Amino acid sequence: MAAVAVTTPDDLAEALQGLDLEDNDTNSTYSRPAPDVVAYKSSLADACDIPLNTRILAFKPPAPESSKPIDLRSQYNRPLKPAHAQSAQFRRRVQTAPERVLDAPGLVDDYYLNLLDWSSGNQVAIGLERNVYVWSADSGSVNCLLETSPDTYISSVKWSNDGAYVGVGLGTGEVQIWDVEEGTKLRSMLGHETRVGVMGWSKHTLSTGARSGLVFNHDVRIAQHKTAELVSHTSEVCGLEWRSDGAQLATGGNDNLVSIWDSRSLSAPKFTKTNHRAAVKALSWCPWQLNLLATGGGSYDRHIHFWNTTTGARTNSIDTGSQVTSLRWSNHYRELVSSSGFPDNSLSIWSYPTLVRNVEIPAHETRVLHSCLSPDGQMLATAAADESLKFWKIFERKPGTAASASREGGVGSKGKQMTIR
Repeated sequence: MAAVAVTTPDDLAEALQGLDLEDNDTNSTYSRPAPDVVAYKSSLADACDIPLNTRILAFKPPAPESSKPIDLRSQYNRPLKPAHAQSAQFRRRVQTAPERVLDAPGLVDDYYLNLLDWSSGNQVAIGLERNVYVWSADSGSVNCLLETSPDTYISSVKWSNDGAYVGVGLGTGEVQIWDVEEGTKLRSMLGHETRVGVMGWSKHTLSTGARSGLVFNHDVRIAQHKTAELVSHTSEVCGLEWRSDGAQLATGGNDNLVSIWDSRSLSAPKFTKTNHRAAVKALSWCPWQLNLLATGGGSYDRHIHFWNTTTGARTNSIDTGSQVTSLRWSNHYRELVSSSGFPDNSLSIWSYPTLVRNVEIPAHETRVLHSCLSPDGQMLATAAADESLKFWKIFERKPGTAASASREGGVGSKGKQMTIR
């Protein structure tokens, strides 16, 4: 059995005397502690995890935030920034005052008519009651192209692609084609029994939509001009737009329908869309994605829908809060401008595909009825029931950006590109 060492008081006293821990006289001089004392203090500090040569109360600023452990959940588990909270530094500056204002006395306050168009030759045609006026954006001159008989009125106007001719639809159902440079009527085309409220050109084909719900295709080069009758709508056709390559045609009507037609087979529409709850006048094809179509509904709908016309799928939608009277895609920005009727009477510029409203411009005193883009894509013309025609520079081209060949250069540079008989 191992022996156990027993420590007596005398032994402890002898050990303390060896450590030299007794009190010294106050007048004695300071002496360096013995090595055993230093070793003991060091061992005691290590055991208690206390650093030597520091004061117990250390007054110093708190450690910087980065020295603390990072809580990854608080750093990264945050909600995404809402789409509408677009930073102002990324928003494009848009002029909210019109560049020019012209009088448009006698403009008929009718949602279903289409009385304004801008040619590739930089001329604006507008129908005012029984007259069609042409304003030159280059010279500023205004000429009266025609005056109808007292028994009818102008219900639609549309320039040909080359900017040389203008189609005129009448309240009687007659369609006329005029040579603007010569100031002469080239031909009249009959067939519709009700007013022609909308028209669209695709090369030598002029499509006309009537109050009856019928759409006719006319080949303006031949005597027997009617080449197709498109049957889909049961009420007035008020929207009609050809795709830029002529492969598809979109029509909208007062029956709340959107019909998308394949130009190679016009016996029935390729797709018929029933999502709108009001008349569909506003139609616009995207210039940089040809199979993307935007459609806008009237007062009881107020929505813009976006369609993939290859598959027929709706790709996006937005509630504008107001009657949509027209839609125009920008050639220079990924943006779309919509004009509004009741209750806003404004212009809204939307980013695509985020559908953020970049700017809203109070445009007219009454509902905006018509809009059209200039051939360079920078200026928007609007006409309203307040009998004013306004021009807005909303898509000003970025410095150094080349002009779009498909939108610039009209009759002045290309000349007449078809013969009308």
